[in-house]
Amino acid sequence: MAPPIALITGASSGIGLALTKHLLEKKWNVVIADVQPPKEELENSLFIPTDISSWDQQASTFKQAYEWNSRLDFVALNAGIDDRDDIFHSISKDPAKPPTRPNMRTIDVNLTGTYYGIKLAAHYLSLPSSKPTPGGKIIVTASAAGIYPLPVIPQYAASKHGLVGMVRSMASVARPHNITINAICPALVPTSLPPPGLLDHFSPDQLTPMATLIRAFTELADLDNVDKPDWVEDGKNGEVVECNIENLIYHPAPARPNGSRHLSAEGMRAWAETYVGRNRGFVEEGGGSNSS
Repeated sequence: MAPPIALITGASSGIGLALTKHLLEKKWNVVIADVQPPKEELENSLFIPTDISSWDQQASTFKQAYEWNSRLDFVALNAGIDDRDDIFHSISKDPAKPPTRPNMRTIDVNLTGTYYGIKLAAHYLSLPSSKPTPGGKIIVTASAAGIYPLPVIPQYAASKHGLVGMVRSMASVARPHNITINAICPALVPTSLPPPGLLDHFSPDQLTPMATLIRAFTELADLDNVDKPDWVEDGKNGEVVECNIENLIYHPAPARPNGSRHLSAEGMRAWAETYVGRNRGFVEEGGGSNSS
């Protein structure tokens, strides 16, 4: 049987590189999508330069990934950056110095780029291939900042909250296509993401080891059982899992209040039918209205 194929964004360092090495040890083939190549040669991997905030670059990467071995099984949308802007620590008291336009790169990469990745993954996971059944697994790297406030980097927190909302909202509509989508939410992990020197202020027992994250990826995507006939049809879906020190903490979505009668089963069906039809038209036409 042909080895399974994974595509991992942000795979040249940190969490993405650790996951890449883990899968390579498990005899997967891995597509490394990142702006820079890894610092070491990795067998059975394919590096494709990719800025995930660019639709064209990501689309090209997924196309090459699928064509590499005519299949795609697992996608880890892991790339992300922290804040490049500030509001309340940069307030000017001078009327002659109004705010400059904010740098929105964090939202472009973390939220928009990951949305691009989900859309592309859904397409390529669903294509006919050597897999017994079309489909596969998607895991999004959110953050503990997608669950709790993180005042120092609000753009990062907002984008990660957005990823949690996307995963929870997309899971039920992904399932009929034999695709599961889950999110991991790492606490503070020793990677190159934090600014230099920051991690020096934390003791080792306050940092989440990479092994905890690998456990989360393995559990959510059932990575050890990819050869099972029902692998794409079974497994966890719509889960949001905090990786905190040695612990995997599952965070269920908040329950709706009893007063939300407009969200009855009948109302939800009508809502879905209305939006599915409307938005399919936007996709086919290549755009839509900006009105809210």
